[in-house]
Amino acid sequence: MSVIMYRLKKNGRAAVNQKDLFEAVEVVLVGKEKKDRILSKEERRIVSYHEVGHALLSALQKDTEPVQKITIVPRTMGALGYVMQVPEEEKYLNTEKELKAMLTGCLGGRAAEELVFETVTTGAANDIEKATRIARAMVTQYGMSERFGLMGLATQEDQYLSGRMVLNCGEATAAEIDQEVMKMLKDAYEEAKRLLSENREIMDKIAEFLIEKETITGKEFMKIFRECKGIPEPDEEKEGAEAEKAETEKAGSETTNMETSKPESAEPAKSAETEEKKAL
Repeated sequence: MSVIMYRLKKNGRAAVNQKDLFEAVEVVLVGKEKKDRILSKEERRIVSYHEVGHALLSALQKDTEPVQKITIVPRTMGALGYVMQVPEEEKYLNTEKELKAMLTGCLGGRAAEELVFETVTTGAANDIEKATRIARAMVTQYGMSERFGLMGLATQEDQYLSGRMVLNCGEATAAEIDQEVMKMLKDAYEEAKRLLSENREIMDKIAEFLIEKETITGKEFMKIFRECKGIPEPDEEKEGAEAEKAETEKAGSETTNMETSKPESAEPAKSAETEEKKAL
């Protein structure tokens, strides 16, 4: 709330708009823009490809949240760039497919770095931590592991304090859990590399656009993505469907008029033939 009030006072406005709300959310999540942190040209390229890797996997996969914004402007909390994804509706549950898509998406930045620069950086540290946390929860809490099935392997300790998860199994099983988590992460990473490799041209085009603009909206991102994929824009697709529907209705109307006119033209001929027979 203080962020919004500050923006209103700074801009001399009395009403709150949507941009104020987005800015407030960003400040809470990643901090304020830190434009005095100058990145080298090479680092800008790396950060750009890293973020586009995340965003592109969101567009290529089903069961993902749409991209709202991509930026390579550093923030005060340490982020050199980030992708903002906002769910289309409020959700309280996640399916297994959604969690697997999250795993792949989290590792998209590291995969893009390896594909483009043939090396990796420290920029994926937070992504790896998040992906590991999701994979471990899938194995120990959600029963989404083929190896362990529905077995609960962890319990939450101090729910209202630290909320830390504690394994309730032996050392041998704990080692097997680590192996299962590693396998899930490896599979997700290979999937991320496969998808990005198959769509390298799109990644290059969006990354260059991001380097130039520094910040792009989800609409701008999806416009480039659709152009490269040959997918019509939603408005164009809607207009095309409406035009096709109108043509179909028009053709149907013409057919009906033709069919209706047949009996009218046939009736006089029949009457004439009857009159001729009567005369004979």
